[in-house]
Amino acid sequence: MSRVSVAVALLALVLQACGTAPPGPAATISVNQVGFPPEAAKWAAVPVNGAASFAVVDAHSGREVWRGPLGAASVWAPSQQAVRLADFSVLRTPGEYRLHVDGLADSPRFTIAGDAYAALNVAAIKAYYYNRAGAELRAEHAGPWARAAGHPDTHVLVHASAAGPARAEGSAISAPKGWYDAGDYNKYVVNSGITVYTLLAAYEHFPRFFQSQALNIPESGNGIPDLLDEALWNLDWMLAMQDPADGGVYHKLTSKSFDGGVMPHQSTGDRYVVMKATAATLDFAAVMAQASRVFAAYETQRPGLSARMLAAAKAAWAWAQAHPAVTYRQPPDIHTGGYGDDKLSDEFAWAAAELYVTTRDDAYLAAMERAQAPVGVPGWSDVATLGWISLAHHRERLTPAVDRALIERRITGLASKLADAWQASPYRLAMQTDDFVWGSNATALNQALVLIQGYRMTGERRLLDAAQSALDYVLGRNPLGMSMVTGVGAASPMHPHHRPSQADGVAAPVPGFIVGGPNPGQQDAKDCPVPYASKQPALSYLDHDCSYASNEVAINWNAPLVYVSAALQVLTK
Repeated sequence: MSRVSVAVALLALVLQACGTAPPGPAATISVNQVGFPPEAAKWAAVPVNGAASFAVVDAHSGREVWRGPLGAASVWAPSQQAVRLADFSVLRTPGEYRLHVDGLADSPRFTIAGDAYAALNVAAIKAYYYNRAGAELRAEHAGPWARAAGHPDTHVLVHASAAGPARAEGSAISAPKGWYDAGDYNKYVVNSGITVYTLLAAYEHFPRFFQSQALNIPESGNGIPDLLDEALWNLDWMLAMQDPADGGVYHKLTSKSFDGGVMPHQSTGDRYVVMKATAATLDFAAVMAQASRVFAAYETQRPGLSARMLAAAKAAWAWAQAHPAVTYRQPPDIHTGGYGDDKLSDEFAWAAAELYVTTRDDAYLAAMERAQAPVGVPGWSDVATLGWISLAHHRERLTPAVDRALIERRITGLASKLADAWQASPYRLAMQTDDFVWGSNATALNQALVLIQGYRMTGERRLLDAAQSALDYVLGRNPLGMSMVTGVGAASPMHPHHRPSQADGVAAPVPGFIVGGPNPGQQDAKDCPVPYASKQPALSYLDHDCSYASNEVAINWNAPLVYVSAALQVLTK
């Protein structure tokens, strides 16, 4: 422990004894600002003052409904602030509540309800609709965020890096639809991979939850669940990114440089497909194999789609076998997002796993085993665990060649490590100081996704409670005291780095997007007219549209929000 850490820890004890709250953003009660299912673990974080107990009060009448003791004060390393935990898990009566601690302002209100996360889940999925490329968003579906269509992408130029015998440099292809990747207007296969996987996994794992859900999108009521309809908007684009001549997949569809703060229809420059690469091709293969089995049930609505997706996955796999180490290198005239990845064993493992699950061909299982990719919390550049999750979910229908005990060890071993970190944390959060990176909010939610897989396999309750804590964190139980999802909670981001939110003339940002979250790297500090308030990892956040390092949105960050909110709604009993 450093001298600074020792000093802060001693200060926490002094503060506890003298009843003085530490300065900074944590001097308010932090709680999940949406709420909880009745049977959920329920925690709040309280700054240190002289109080020894807390009360839960009715949000309307102020009547005290439950009182309990505050936990011991402890310093959470990522924020270097002393907090005490309030555990009110025993309160299960539906209603609207606040937390009260003498000497502090009451917490934001929250609900306890059987459908606590239904509206949140709808908002998180609907964000993808708002980020559709090539679509007019009409007022009956988009409300005040209606806008004209932009980027039809029916005449996309083949960049020199992507040229081949059948598609010369400067020739044109059509690759419409898809989602804008983040705050910018480009589309990337690598990031689409983990995004679509997570959405489809949510449907595979909890189909009943989504089958009755209504998003109010143009496709609603067409016989396909709205979540799958939304995923199809991107899957249709991904299919167009495969070269039919050889099965390779282009890394991205992009302008040469990022646009300024304009609306989609105001961005009219040339668009390009850029370079085939192994990572993009394998991510494509994995998602198409998964989508093939999901959409097999919707042959009437989309005839031939499932078979087409599986054929595309196999063609992409064959290309990757022939080109096993083509890593993406940004051409000198392209200045948009890179998503470069030099480590490809995880992509090979994931693609092989999905193809094995869908086809039950042991050759793909052998290929996964040869890749020897370790498990870890998933992210766009580390996808091996996605394959293990699919194997775990489908383990009862796999071939005799699969080692079911190994699958369980891989999933439960990682989940248990995360739960141990959660249990030892003063904030009851698995996140460690090193986890506060670009997109830290998604790191928390992907940790929750892993914890949920462990719970689904073992029924060990602490794994579910640890996942709940991660959702609590992004919804307000954090040192900033704010929900990190636009339009959700009493205090949420108002100025995300998201071009439509910046340029549409609507005061409120497009709702349902989780922002990246605290990032001590502060890579955008030189570009922002206002400074970050803190360099502490859990406080290094700036609600300004300049802040692409802490306040941007991204499709891969929203996906685990969709998964985790649905899973906790279904599993918490």
